[in-house]
Amino acid sequence: MPDGGKALINGLDVVKDADRVRSLIGLTGQYATLDEYLTGTENLHMIGRLYRLSYRDIKRRTRELLEMFDLVEASNRAVKTYSGGLRRRLDLAVSLIASPPIIFLDEPTTGLDPRSRLIMWSIIKQLVSSGTTILLTT
Repeated sequence: MPDGGKALINGLDVVKDADRVRSLIGLTGQYATLDEYLTGTENLHMIGRLYRLSYRDIKRRTRELLEMFDLVEASNRAVKTYSGGLRRRLDLAVSLIASPPIIFLDEPTTGLDPRSRLIMWSIIKQLVSSGTTILLTT
């Protein structure tokens, strides 16, 4: 509980309307929060279930995100076999499964090779141009 002040997200009080605020935001931390023993597809499905998306929506969003992040080829391999760049892209994809209008990204290109860094910035620009609010943290 804050000791003072007030914070609003899309006009909602983060304390009084915490559940509604959580449904509006996505978070991608600096370090991947993926289950290494699941495949990329399975990670997306698991997070979709946690968001209580319908099975149909989970399948649709998984397909869209795997294509958007150029992960189709790696999607049926265990995440522990992914390079750092693939992990970061999957981590961002997982945070987008529920299509949140606001996303917090904690140093999204840390540790990425130059090619993966360019891909990540390209995806971030696409999200912004489609209306998603991105907050970058350092």
